[in-house]
Amino acid sequence: MNARVNIHMPHVATGAGEPLLFVHGSLCDYRYWNSQTAVLARQFKCIAVSLSHYWPAGDASAQGDFGWQAHADQLAGFIAAMDLGPVHLVGHSRGGCVAFHLARQYPQLVKTLTLADPGGPLQIEGTPPAALPPATERLRADVADLIAQGEIEAGLEMFVDSVSMPGIWRRSSPQFRTMAADNAATLPKQFRDPLPAYTRSDAAGVQCPTLLIAGERSPRMYRNNVDRLAAWIPQAEKQSIAGASHGMNVTHPASFNRLISAFVSAA
Repeated sequence: MNARVNIHMPHVATGAGEPLLFVHGSLCDYRYWNSQTAVLARQFKCIAVSLSHYWPAGDASAQGDFGWQAHADQLAGFIAAMDLGPVHLVGHSRGGCVAFHLARQYPQLVKTLTLADPGGPLQIEGTPPAALPPATERLRADVADLIAQGEIEAGLEMFVDSVSMPGIWRRSSPQFRTMAADNAATLPKQFRDPLPAYTRSDAAGVQCPTLLIAGERSPRMYRNNVDRLAAWIPQAEKQSIAGASHGMNVTHPASFNRLISAFVSAA
């Protein structure tokens, strides 16, 4: 595939050295990675992006449709246009799915891949087509309704607690809650753009060294994805961060940063 040029992706860059590119997940933007870029910039050139439709640009200057494939293509265009590649690519949650498909579809642009609690369903051979559980679908419909009705905080609390652990929204920092509110309008778009299932054949197409990181207390679906992808991707290793849940890089930044630093430095 040829990367579509897009140099208008909001981003922050700091440090020098080999490029380390961070891709956020749901309700986030480049601010999500502050605890990584502040430390890892001592070793690498750290670039954190905001995908289209997310803060600070939002819908006003968004290029193209909202979607995981559009985001993968836009990010590939950004890497090519900024002459960054091949990069050490780090993706979290929904951003992990985007990073996975970017590495698979644009292998020339990715030197290493790190997936932290990668989002999306898992397709096991010989089983029915992968789909989100009905309870998850109902919760997402309720979240979308709350946001449409202007009950932003209630909708965000319901969603964030569901992908991490009960009560995590109320224990989150004011900075995280502000960021999530800034990106609340992306959630209904995300629900209309379901992530594709991970398959053994797609995973076999990821040819770069890959690190998979799970939070010890993350919801089971994320830990299952890490376990299965570690078995399917040819050059993969996995790690777990003790005591951490889905937002591991925010709640346990020192452990997360050590894993990234060691993995990328050894590549």
